[in-house]
Amino acid sequence: MSAASPQATARKQPGGEPILSARGLTKEFFGFSAVKNVDLDIREGTIHALIGPNGAGKTTVFNLLTKFMMPTAGTITFKGQDITRTAPAEVARLGLVRSFQISAVFPHLTVLDNVRVALQRPEGLANQFWRSNKVLRKLDERALELIEAVNLSDYADLQASELSYGRKRALEIATTLALDPPVMLFDEPMAGMGVEDIGRISALIRRIAWGRTVLMVEHNLSVVANLCDYVTVLARGEILSEGDYQTVSADPKVREAYMGTDHE
Repeated sequence: MSAASPQATARKQPGGEPILSARGLTKEFFGFSAVKNVDLDIREGTIHALIGPNGAGKTTVFNLLTKFMMPTAGTITFKGQDITRTAPAEVARLGLVRSFQISAVFPHLTVLDNVRVALQRPEGLANQFWRSNKVLRKLDERALELIEAVNLSDYADLQASELSYGRKRALEIATTLALDPPVMLFDEPMAGMGVEDIGRISALIRRIAWGRTVLMVEHNLSVVANLCDYVTVLARGEILSEGDYQTVSADPKVREAYMGTDHE
């Protein structure tokens, strides 16, 4: 595991109050414990990564926190509110937004139209497709701001199907930003990307994270080292180590867990 670059620590240090927390989080499948008694705090204003070798329980924890799975035991709180039994859609309305929940790209719509559609929900227009273009055009100013924020201004009139994979992911982030969520969650945002796209999306996440909290599951440890303020390492469903990247990468338990696995 390589050392973190100066950029990772230059952004900001973890220190805000926990905005998303779990206590005693446990998930069992037919007697098998995929997650065992996990205590976790995601602090406001940080980029927090969940990492670990294959089968560590990262995705299960992620699904539990975003309410796509119900825990066998334990509690989850968001902004001090118990959301353990809250439905995913309601959790998203509270401001805990998992990107793919609302960021489906419509391939035959333009980039601008994709973001306009995403803006309709917070603007109260989600069920008003019959309204005239003149009415819907009032969303253009905000849509273009979001498109600029993800560096897609030159592609605003292009159909989403014509975008590269990395730029489609940027468009998905723009549609997620349309809800102005205080917490954004990304499940392996760099998966399937080439080096150029990884750099572009990493820079984008760093930029949009200002004023927000980001939780991400990520296999690319170079991305984690350069981007994340805080890291939680899972192994066999339990927390193995926590801290900044330099701390966890130096932990002998973490090194042992990653021995023989593919990582960067």
